[in-house]
Amino acid sequence: MKKLLIPLTIIIGLFVILALIFAPKYNQFVNLEEEVNQQKSQIETQLQRRGDLIPNLVSTVQGYASHEEEIFTDIAEARSKLSGSENVEEMAEANNDMTSALSRLLAISENYPDLKADSQFTGLRDELAGAENRIAVARKDYNEAVQEYNKNTRTFPGNMVAGILGFNEKPYFEAEESSKEVPEIEFNTEQDDE
Repeated sequence: MKKLLIPLTIIIGLFVILALIFAPKYNQFVNLEEEVNQQKSQIETQLQRRGDLIPNLVSTVQGYASHEEEIFTDIAEARSKLSGSENVEEMAEANNDMTSALSRLLAISENYPDLKADSQFTGLRDELAGAENRIAVARKDYNEAVQEYNKNTRTFPGNMVAGILGFNEKPYFEAEESSKEVPEIEFNTEQDDE
């Protein structure tokens, strides 16, 4: 009986030690993952807020620059792509497309002094700038949460716990390399006479 008791005690002791290591790490991963999810939700909320401003901005600009159809199409496509994104990578790519299209839209306004003076346009432009700032903050907060989560999935003993329990690294919300380039904008100096 004593010979059986010693190995059983060792097995129970190892189980207790593993439980003391795994339980807090598991709880930490759950908390970190929830923080990442909450920060991702903040990005989605801010992108939606910006998306809600876009139809008003587009209709205001269309009244002055109806012949700039390509930019309106690009914005509609980017908005559709953004609303259909299913993961962070798709959301980041769609956001880059939207940001590029919006910057071209705002650049077009330089050709229309009456538009630049329109109070509705300037109000929408200011709201859009505020939305862009909130998106930047949400992206930063998300990436910080992902950094903390990923550090814990890659360092010991977290990497063992993460591997066993299926906690995988999360992707950062990154800008594409092409979004770092200044977009080229061609201005149509001829305006339609209507």
